[in-house]
Amino acid sequence: MNVKENARRIICFDNPERAVSAVPSHGIGYKGCHHEGYAGGGHHLPAGSCWTDIWGTMWQRLHPEVMGFPVKYPLADLPSALREYQWPDPDDERICGQIYEQARDWNRDESFLNGSHRDAIWEKSYMLVGMENMMCYFYTEPQAVRELLRRIMDFQLGIARHYLNAGAEMVEVGSDLGTQNRLLLSPEIISNFLVPEYRRLFNLYKRRNVLINFHSCGHIIPILDIFMDLGVDILNPVQAAANDLVRVRQETQGRMALQGGVSSVTIMNGPVEAIRKEVAVRLGQLGQDGGYFCGPDQSMPYPTEHIAAVYAAVEEYGRYPLQALLGAGRASINRRKDADN
Repeated sequence: MNVKENARRIICFDNPERAVSAVPSHGIGYKGCHHEGYAGGGHHLPAGSCWTDIWGTMWQRLHPEVMGFPVKYPLADLPSALREYQWPDPDDERICGQIYEQARDWNRDESFLNGSHRDAIWEKSYMLVGMENMMCYFYTEPQAVRELLRRIMDFQLGIARHYLNAGAEMVEVGSDLGTQNRLLLSPEIISNFLVPEYRRLFNLYKRRNVLINFHSCGHIIPILDIFMDLGVDILNPVQAAANDLVRVRQETQGRMALQGGVSSVTIMNGPVEAIRKEVAVRLGQLGQDGGYFCGPDQSMPYPTEHIAAVYAAVEEYGRYPLQALLGAGRASINRRKDADN
């Protein structure tokens, strides 16, 4: 089978031939999904640069090889600012036009056409309002927050229609909901404010059989059921230091594929043999029955030799049925089962 069919079988827990590190995809995105402005700007600019994105948020990049951060928020005074705010139009040719240009050279036999909803709703809200303000407004201005989230999702739904018109088979939806050891927002806030808006977007895609790859850094175990109830097909990057990965696999087995899981600390620090060992353990823990793309749990500027060791180890160890040397992963699963009993 080709790489795309193998990936589809991984996602469906349906007897793939081999484990791989990433979903084969051809990315498309609207102007502004990576914080660009109408006149340019973005995280590729040199340190010290400032720019304003299509939403009116001002960004500043302080350090080389580190993305910029928002420094000025057009909706900081949320209730009153909402009345006069000019929302970006997803049908504006300056915003949506590049989607179709990017889709032209897609090879549909080898990869999924993958649309980006980076910062889909939660992160976009605090980029417009400010994170501290947003945390307070959930409690002091709940109706204004609901309107804000609804209008942001209206924009994402407009972009979704362009992705569907371009032929998207998969979308990546980004919202970082976890810290290193707990959720950034309570499950109640996520359920009451964010989930209804996610459902609007996800239902549109599910009606068209589009796969959903959801990105959330950090500790996400308390909301795994929310992701699966929403119909998420793949969850990334399942950070090793922030989650009990055996528990994540137990709760998602057969229901939601995982992507990532190999510790960024191990990859950054090495040595190569430690990286190879961790890849073997993660394949054994998370990929015995498919449902796992084995790769880094963060995108970072890794030493070339170290990131190459990840991909080489996946290539070496990843032929199904997985090799006996992956028993370390099985052993950790059994230890977890014994502890639960």
